[in-house]
Amino acid sequence: METVNVHEAKAHLSEYLARVEAGETLVIARRNKPVARLVPILPEETRPKKRPIGLAKGMGHVGPEFFEPLDADLSGLFDGSKMLPSDPLNQHINPAPEQAEPK
Repeated sequence: METVNVHEAKAHLSEYLARVEAGETLVIARRNKPVARLVPILPEETRPKKRPIGLAKGMGHVGPEFFEPLDADLSGLFDGSKMLPSDPLNQHINPAPEQAEPK
């Protein structure tokens, strides 16, 4: 395990990365005191872990009422043919009357 100072590591980073990829481990030091270890990442660490299928099975339920048609009022809110008075996009809202500024 070789120890290199920060300045040297910055100057030769590509070379050191190639050595680490080949399996070496380097110690990076600041003023000759070790502060970090540069180690290769093993192939199994880079691969995403397989997730088992069906982890949430049985945790949710969709009842048959979900598939029934919506009534006209509720359906209108989804397709834009009806708007609630409080909807900011509703153009039929009367704006608040302007108040006179105090003199």
